[in-house]
Amino acid sequence: MSEITSTNSTFMTYQLLLLRHAKSDWSVDMDDFFRPLKKRGRRAAKQVGRWLSTQHLIPDTILSSPATRALETAQHVCRQLDIDESSIICEPRIYEADAQTLLAVLKNRCHERCVLLVGHNPGLEELLLKLILHPVPLSANGKCLPTAALAQLAFESDWAELTDARLVTLIRPDSLPE
Repeated sequence: MSEITSTNSTFMTYQLLLLRHAKSDWSVDMDDFFRPLKKRGRRAAKQVGRWLSTQHLIPDTILSSPATRALETAQHVCRQLDIDESSIICEPRIYEADAQTLLAVLKNRCHERCVLLVGHNPGLEELLLKLILHPVPLSANGKCLPTAALAQLAFESDWAELTDARLVTLIRPDSLPE
């Protein structure tokens, strides 16, 4: 299954958008931190940005790992949403973070209604599974969040109390139009 949408229409106060960076280019000989996106990754990041736009999901805050592939993903999404790329907050703790670190970043940095967090596995998957109460179907490659996958979570508590969230939608790039 490539897209999951909840049928519960209860309005929630806060939204957390977890976006795994798009497909990076392993053919370049450089340090992991500096690996850029592949052409396929740039295309997928734009698709996610367009999907967010059609859903009127415009983040108030964008937190990104400073790793090149994550930051490029955030920039492509911003372009599709007409958001100034300078509004992206590069948070060094997101790179190679586990779920606890990501949760701490969110609790300390977020105060707005809708936050987009662009990061990496396995930390993003761990955070997703920690915050929701039910299992997430895996993609064909056995991951909850393959590259460029976006999980939309909703919760009623504020960011400082972020614990239980509801998975509203899980979008994987293969489910989006080109």
